[in-house]
Amino acid sequence: MKKSHILILVVIAVAIGIIVSTSNDASTYVGFDEALSLSTSGNKKEIHVVGELKKDDEGHVIGITEGADRVSFSFVMVDDTGKEQRVNYNQPMPADFLRSEKVVVIGSYHGADFNASKILLKCPSKYQEQKINV
Repeated sequence: MKKSHILILVVIAVAIGIIVSTSNDASTYVGFDEALSLSTSGNKKEIHVVGELKKDDEGHVIGITEGADRVSFSFVMVDDTGKEQRVNYNQPMPADFLRSEKVVVIGSYHGADFNASKILLKCPSKYQEQKINV
């Protein structure tokens, strides 16, 4: 066998190893009910929950409370199934948090509340084309 063939086989083996090792970290989006059942069944991996911030009839975000340390905060999120859940986040509020369309929280349950370690925001209004009146 040529050295180039051996090198190609080694590169392919390394690539397959990387793909297999990172596939275990992949996660799907679940609702709060499924996240709670995963947490109570002993799942130690962080869970991804997608939903929206709770808003009043006029579209204003409600349910946000500042933490005792004045840095962290908690908020009420409604998942895609309609379940409301209090989410605690131990870092400052992300920019454009109040204007986001969808929110993905990554974390796990501790007691009755969901504790998020990361928050991902989806703000499609920033990327949609604006109509220009001429």
